[in-house]
Amino acid sequence: MSATGTRRLVGVWAALVVATLLSWLAGDHHGLDSVRLGVALALALAFVKVRYVALDFMELRTAPPPLRWAIELWVLVVGIGLVGLYLLA
Repeated sequence: MSATGTRRLVGVWAALVVATLLSWLAGDHHGLDSVRLGVALALALAFVKVRYVALDFMELRTAPPPLRWAIELWVLVVGIGLVGLYLLA
């Protein structure tokens, strides 16, 4: 792996760690008035993390376009669906 590729993975890993901390803060409703909003935010962040894990650590970023579109569409549809169902329930 090239130095640029390694730097990218380290950057993505650092962003995932930050997103995990933000999810914990949101889920534990630090600074948020609504527990419901905190959980919805944590769910949304989880799907952002799923996308980055799939693209960078499962190497789908360089996969054939139909495969990449399928994972992008899955993350989008399932993520919006779950957050929407949670907020509407």
